[in-house]
Amino acid sequence: MSGALPEGANGLLLDIGRTAGRYYLRPAFRIRVHGRDRVPADGPLLVISNHSSNVDPQLVIGMLPRRSAFLAKAELFTGIGGRFLRAIGQIPVRRGEIDRTPLTTAVGVLKAGGAVGIFPEGTRGEGDVGAAERGAAWLVRASGATVLPIAIRGTRKPADGKRRWRPRVDVLFGEPFAMKVGPGRKGLDQGTEELRAQLAALVQALDDWRGEHGFATP
Repeated sequence: MSGALPEGANGLLLDIGRTAGRYYLRPAFRIRVHGRDRVPADGPLLVISNHSSNVDPQLVIGMLPRRSAFLAKAELFTGIGGRFLRAIGQIPVRRGEIDRTPLTTAVGVLKAGGAVGIFPEGTRGEGDVGAAERGAAWLVRASGATVLPIAIRGTRKPADGKRRWRPRVDVLFGEPFAMKVGPGRKGLDQGTEELRAQLAALVQALDDWRGEHGFATP
């Protein structure tokens, strides 16, 4: 099982963080994970997930059964917390700036057979993947990595801002798939839309399942 991470990262420290992410949220949420056996045990893997809450990255990193390096907003990489994120191999990204450094770092991890995670929506929202940025498609084109979609529901606060008592949270691992992203901006745009559609469909499938079983969508 590949544990490739950015240079200077501490794999043991990441494993400790993954264990914490797997268990410390359980007192606040009733977490159920579906399809974790679909995760390829090795090889370059690009993980894409919807994003509607600050706890989503912790859930994905904790529930993913292999080490991963996630691209995260640079604002998180300050103070002790920022040093910890760098130490466990997470990659800072400055939103609104043209900077290939984080993407190049991520490609290096993928080409070494590791797993990289990204939230294609680019920021927190309703988590329905109505739009996506080009970073995920660029990484697929540059690395040839297999794509693994993950849908998360139940972490977002309701519209009234009041957190429900131990809400049900579902993490659904989709089927991994390979795709080819064509050259130029057109290829990148088409690849971005394909990734967005695949992830949005998985989120909708989870929403439908939750609705059938009486769980709220947020």
